[in-house]
This record gives sequence, C-alpha cells and structure tokens, in this order.
Amino acid sequence: MRKLGLIGGMSWVSTRTYYEHINRLVQARTSKLASAPLLIESLDFTDLVRLSTPEQWNHAADVLTASAQRLEQAGATAILIGANSMHKVYDKVAGAVQVPVIHIADVVGQKMQANGVKTAALIGSRNVMIESFYRKRLIEHGVTLLPPVMDSVEEVDRIIYEELMQGRATRSAERTFKTMITNMERDGAQAIVLGCTELDMVIDVDANVLPIYDGTAIHAEAAVDWILGE
Repeated sequence: MRKLGLIGGMSWVSTRTYYEHINRLVQARTSKLASAPLLIESLDFTDLVRLSTPEQWNHAADVLTASAQRLEQAGATAILIGANSMHKVYDKVAGAVQVPVIHIADVVGQKMQANGVKTAALIGSRNVMIESFYRKRLIEHGVTLLPPVMDSVEEVDRIIYEELMQGRATRSAERTFKTMITNMERDGAQAIVLGCTELDMVIDVDANVLPIYDGTAIHAEAAVDWILGE
C-alpha cells in the first residue's frame, strides 16, 4: 500500500471522520486486520477559522503549503486537504509539492458525472457555497448548481462553526437540513453535495429525499484508490 498524507485539524471532527472512512475502506478491500499507511498533520484550527481578508487567506496558504511539504518529506506519495473550505488555497499547496494533491470537488464532480447528475445543490460553509473556487470545479464536470439562498447560507455557516465543528449534533440542525433539502428538491435539484466535512453528523446520507454526495466519503474513497494503486 502507498503512504498517504492528510492535512487535518480543520476541524478535528472531520479528521476523525477521514481516518475512520479510509481505514474502514482499506479493511473492506484488503483484509480485516489491515490499516491504512497514513501520515496526519493535525493543524491548530484557531487561526484558520472564518477567514475573510486576503492577508488571512495568504497566511492559510502558507500554513497548508508548509504542512504539505512536511508530509511529502516524511514519505507521503499523495496528499489530501481534509477540509472543503481550505481548497480555496489548493493551487498554491499543490504547486509547492511534487506529489499529487487530490481535490475534493474533482472527485465529487467525477462521481456525479458518472451517475448522470445534471443539476445539484451545494451545502457547505459560507465561502464554499458562494465563492467560485469550489463551485467552478464541480461545474467543470458538467453539473449545474442551484444558486445559493443567502438566508440558508448564513444559517448553515452558523451551524457548522458553532455546533458541528465543536462536535455537537442537534435535532434542530437535523430539522433545518431536512427542510432545506426538501426545498432544494422543489427548486429542481437532482442531488445534494455535502461541501463540509462535518455535515454527515446531521444529514442522513442514506435516507433522504434526494441522493446525497458526501464529499468527505468520496474524498476518502479516492484516497483509498490511491493507497491501493487502483
């Protein structure tokens, strides 16, 4: 198996999810006693939360780039950024290392394209839902995205940062997302993309009115494909 590097800690909750997904898949596809060869650098999320200014994003790019370089030097043969929002600095990170950095939106878009999904709605933190860095990568795979509803954007962002990233999953959040997904279906979405690594805490991926494309799970599958050389 090939060694994979994971830039984590954004949040620790999502890093735990990545670790579990990757190891369960490796076990399922190899043997019951197998575990994935992983290098994980868990960053302090304190200075990387809700970035807004160019200076803050430049700092984040420097932090993640340095992390990717350390993982490469330690023997990682490919790297994941374990946070959707931090893919805003993907180009700088990927350009600073010689190994592949697997983009979460690319693997989600490829899967949706393979499944024939033409129109979808995106749920994630504020910058993922309204900025182009994530939406554009999905659209490049032939998927049309519904425009974000700003009232929903603010509420989703609040739930992510004030609840999910702190490890809290509430019934109120579950109800909010059920209503939101129902409205998205009414507006023409054929599927929902979870563009935040913690959303599976309050959105049932397997029991919803629409197919749910969980970016974290799909990213982890791509990681295991790499680890196993498939």
